[in-house]
Amino acid sequence: MLKEFREFAMRGNVVDLAVGVVIGAAFGKIVDSLVKDIIMPPLGFLIGKIDFTNLFVTLADGKTAGPYNTLKGAQDAGAVTLNLGMFFNSLISFIIVAFAIFMVVKAMNKLNRKPETAPAEAPVTPEEVVLLREIRDALKNKV
Repeated sequence: MLKEFREFAMRGNVVDLAVGVVIGAAFGKIVDSLVKDIIMPPLGFLIGKIDFTNLFVTLADGKTAGPYNTLKGAQDAGAVTLNLGMFFNSLISFIIVAFAIFMVVKAMNKLNRKPETAPAEAPVTPEEVVLLREIRDALKNKV
């Protein structure tokens, strides 16, 4: 049983999948940081100095009544909130990851595309057939 498990785990596909998952997790963290730390701050500044991490709507007050200045303050008070800014961050992260995966798959498909087979020899035209028959007949008559 241990031998079978080792054979299963060492197959190329399983190892490739494991490497893909690890690299994907690391890539996800990079994209997350890109969105939260690089893309959203200037976007929020251009829109009107909005901090997307603190963009939320309070549905119900918590132990202490609002208004709450930050999402963390609302969560600490136990308020029920719609976290729109977090949703926007996740949406943009998803779009970036989906586009990156699309580009990788497109490149892999291009590399894996089988080369086109060379076209078969050109078919013999009727004129060539007639000439070949004449040559054959001439050779037969000489022998």
